[in-house]
Parts: sequence; structure tokens; C-alpha cells
Amino acid sequence: MLERLLSCIDDDLPNSLERLFKLLEIPSVSTDPAYASHCDAAADWLAAHLKDIGFDADKRSTDGHPVVVGHGTRENRRFLFYGHYDVQPVDPLGLWEQDPFKPMLQDTPGGQVIRGRGASDDKGQLMTFVEACRAWKIVFGRLPRSISLLLEGEEECGSVSVAPFLEKNAKEFPAELGLVCDTGLLADATPAIITRLRGGVNVEIAISAANRDLHSGIYGGLAVNPVRVLAKILADLHDESGRITLEGFYDGVPELPPDVAEQWRRLGFDHGEFLGDVGLSSPAGESGREPIEMIWSRPTCDITGIAGGYQGDGFKTVVAAKASAKVGFRLVGSQNPAKVRESFQAHVLGSLPPDCDAEFISYGENHATEMATDHIAFRLAKDALTEEWGIPAVYAGCGGSIPITSMFKDILGMDSMLIGFGKDDDRIHSPNEKYDLASFHKGIRSWARILYALDS
Repeated sequence: MLERLLSCIDDDLPNSLERLFKLLEIPSVSTDPAYASHCDAAADWLAAHLKDIGFDADKRSTDGHPVVVGHGTRENRRFLFYGHYDVQPVDPLGLWEQDPFKPMLQDTPGGQVIRGRGASDDKGQLMTFVEACRAWKIVFGRLPRSISLLLEGEEECGSVSVAPFLEKNAKEFPAELGLVCDTGLLADATPAIITRLRGGVNVEIAISAANRDLHSGIYGGLAVNPVRVLAKILADLHDESGRITLEGFYDGVPELPPDVAEQWRRLGFDHGEFLGDVGLSSPAGESGREPIEMIWSRPTCDITGIAGGYQGDGFKTVVAAKASAKVGFRLVGSQNPAKVRESFQAHVLGSLPPDCDAEFISYGENHATEMATDHIAFRLAKDALTEEWGIPAVYAGCGGSIPITSMFKDILGMDSMLIGFGKDDDRIHSPNEKYDLASFHKGIRSWARILYALDS
């Protein structure tokens, strides 16, 4: 029966691709209010699609963008699949080689790829699971047992509405384990089950001074310059060794156990190749740390956006009245997101000169998570992935933050199994995002194998 299931997936791949393209065409940018109606349209599309397969599915409202819930059966819901339909903004648009919301299949030296915003993060990955369920329904005449789905529309802006939704509806999701498809292959070839994720704190800071922009010839040197003030505040977040200077920042940061460090070394991570793919060569994080350690098990602070003064073409002699920056922290171990945010705010406020004020906007925060792997699903999934990819699957870490994993743990009391098929060169969050056709195809087959193992 498994071979029939896999053959069905192979035969239906063109139709699966067409359905994915329909979803990719919807510009569901969650962080920009101008796209709110498109996020709503994406949720409608997914709810209708799940109903077509046979799920008891509907769109649920939240204080932000809606979530889509689907249940295969009303009894024995052991596994809750999660994905997100929202995408990152496409800026800078001028760097895209085609309309980001007109997906296309493109030939590249590495094989055919699906090009378009959301192709890898996370619509393509989400649809690998949904298409596996569709094939299952075709072959077996029913959906996989014990499966529910939760598809959200705010992952790219902090998942702020999901926690209240889960708290209000926790009894509807009595699952043992979350299934999350928002990660990738290790070294672009090895199937991986992610067992640890960094947490996150995202804050915007705005420094204001004068009541208007000032002529730099008349006021320059005498009037305080918010851009200069902000630049120093940001520069002081790190010392010369790359360590973060916030008071108490490293509270709860564990050292990597020697056995885990040795296991990671055996994975053969090549930081030169990893950085070389994006035009870089030298690790720039904390001194004395292994490159793979820096991205999987060490906390970070990154300035993800900065603005102030004249931004147009040419030059304007102005001292800006306001300057702002977006600062993101990645957290590990038992670091407390609220304490990190408070320490950052104290750092800013303690650095302000006279005549300057600071405003803060929070864009969400979540704890780091580490998964226990003693649930039988981990072993079954590892074997299924190995069989599909022909390479032994591994347990690995991930430098990213997926807020839902900490919500599942804190609110629903369950760990998550994170399996994805993205590659390092998928350009997620960047222009010309892509997802390998092979990742999409083998991703569907992988989930089918895993569901087959879990259903037996």
C-alpha cells in the first residue's frame, strides 16, 4: 500500500505544483496592514482546500490574521500539524528577477526550482504535508488517523495572536506531538529532525530630539543628532570579542555538552562553504566559538533595520529629528525574553543625552525550545526519512526561532517534531526566493512515509 501511495504522489505532481502556485499567487504579507485582505484570502483558500480533501476545516478569527483549523477525525487526535501561510515583504522589489507573486518553474544548474515569495517559507513546505494527505485520501479513501492541522497567518510578525487562540481553544487540541514543517535539510542533502530552536525578542527603538528636521549648517554641532545617538547605542551592544554587553544577557545560557559538541563536529559542517554561498568568508560572531555552535546554540543580537534623516537620491543637509532601528535577539537555553527586552530598554534609556526621548515597539518574543526525542514518532520519522532520501537522517539544531514550538510546549504541554526540506540557498526573506522541485516532491513523499508509519 505504501508503494501505491508514493506512486499516486509521483503521478499527481503536476497537479500538486499547480495547487501550490495558486497559493503562492496570494500576496499574504502579514506584517504590512495593506495586505490584510490578502492574508484573509489565503486563509479562505486553505480552508476550502482542506475541506476538498475531507478535513473538517474552517477559518477562525483572531485579533490579527485568521488561523485555519482542520481535523481529520474527532477522536484520538495524537498529532497536530503546524504551518504558516503568511510571507515576508518582498522589498527590495527591484532585485527580483520576476514578479514575486507570479510563481514559476525555473531551470537552474542544480535542477528545477519553484521561484516566488513563500515558495520555501512556508507555503511550499506547508503544502508538502497537505498534498501527502490528499494522496492518502485518494489511495485509502480516508484521511490519516489522529491528524489535525493549525495553519496561521502571523508567523513572520511574531505569531502574536496564536497564543491567545490556543489558550482559548486548548481543549480542541489534545495532541501528543506537534508536527512542524518550517526547517530544512542539513548541508542541502541530509534529512534532519530539528530538536532545538533559538527563541527571540524583536524590538523597534525610535530616538527623537528636535521638533523638526534641522538645517545642518545652522544647527549642526549644537543640536543633538538622533542618528548619532542611535548609532552609538547600537554600536555599544557588542564588545570587541563579539559578546553582547546587556546586563544579565547571558543568564541562562548553557555551555554545549561535550557529547553534543562531538556529535555536531562529526556532521562535517563547512562554514567556508556555508558563508561562501552568500559571498562571505570569515565567521563574525563570538570569538573562541565553533561556527556551528554560533548558529545553533549561542544567543545573538542583530540590527535588522535602521532609518534616520534623508533617504532619497542625492544629498540633503539635514539633522534628522528622529532615528529608528529594529533590533532582534536570538535566545538559547533558559534565557528570559522579558528580561532581555527590559535590559535592552535600560541600555537605551541609560545612554540617552539631554533633549532625547526613546519609544519602544515590541514585535513579539518567545523562549528557546529543546525537544525530547523519546516519543516513538521520532524514531519512525527518522527511519522514514532515511528510506526516502537514501541518507541516514540526523537530529540537528537550528539557529532560527519558530514561536509555535514554545507555545505548543507552554500551552498544550507537548513537544514538536520539526521536519523540513528547505536548502541554505533558498533565499528565504530575500529577493528571488525559491524551493527546489525535488524538495517539494520528496517532501510530499517523506510526509506520506511518516504518516504511513504513524498510522499503523
